[in-house]
Amino acid sequence: MRYVPLDTPKPISKIGLGTWQFGSREWGYGPDYEQRAAQIVRRALDLGVTLFDTAEIYGFGRSERILGAALGDDRAKVVVASKIFPVLPLAPVVQQRAVASAARLGVAGIDLYQVHQPNPVVADTTTMRGMRTLQDVGLVGEVGVSNYGLRRWRFAEAALGRRVLSNQVRYSMVDRSPEKDLIPYAEQAGRIVIAYSPLGQGFLSGRYDARNPPAGAVRRANPYFLPENLERGTELIATLREVADAHDATPSQIALAYLLRHPNVVAIPGASAVEQVERNAAAAEIDLADDEYAALVTAAHAFRPVTGLAAVPKLIRARTRK
Repeated sequence: MRYVPLDTPKPISKIGLGTWQFGSREWGYGPDYEQRAAQIVRRALDLGVTLFDTAEIYGFGRSERILGAALGDDRAKVVVASKIFPVLPLAPVVQQRAVASAARLGVAGIDLYQVHQPNPVVADTTTMRGMRTLQDVGLVGEVGVSNYGLRRWRFAEAALGRRVLSNQVRYSMVDRSPEKDLIPYAEQAGRIVIAYSPLGQGFLSGRYDARNPPAGAVRRANPYFLPENLERGTELIATLREVADAHDATPSQIALAYLLRHPNVVAIPGASAVEQVERNAAAAEIDLADDEYAALVTAAHAFRPVTGLAAVPKLIRARTRK
């Protein structure tokens, strides 16, 4: 495993574990997944994974409970990250919700506490006042944000009066907008971009095509899995396979290696099985050659999916057919 080259109290692994699936029925993994989730966490620990990301909204607290129980006595050795869903993120509310998350996780302190979404009405001034108090009393180590643009990330940091260590955003070879400003800022300022959905919810795995679409409510709602977009992604997947063959790897591992080439980027893929977390962790060791990276960049830029409003009627028709 490799780690982010920053001064943090605990090392942050370049591959973390995202736990949105823990306790969340919408992924369709079945009733036995909770037991499997504990096995996944234990194997991730064995492989040197130190960043475990959850949120109070995941399974309405179940993800935090499952993760905390699975970590057990190792909770103090790793970076436990959770997120507050900012319905009313006033300072006292932020403090109360952090206490509740820590209790569900079974930790004395949350290593990284993040604002899950920017609130369009409540300014970060009051939210970060609550975060600062949590840091002062030792319940929170580092503060992070999620789904923030660069301007609001920097404003949040000014409001906190300290570093806002991380910004967790959607980032993959099919969602490359963080490369424009968030990643350059992170590298310049000594911050971290945490990439969620780093495999485009499995689009980049090569497992799906127009004749074999995914199951599960989450993926069926993702426009990338429309038959038209699966067809448009053929060349991108072909390039991933070509590079993967040269490294005796999988397309998913190459898609992760593409992100990890940035020193201040961490990826937090989920895992439905122990074997998957093993493959994800191994991606941290892959070094892409310059020409391989250039080929991946070219293929990623050439992918033009149908998204936004244009995809809505197609998604409705796809759901109706099911």
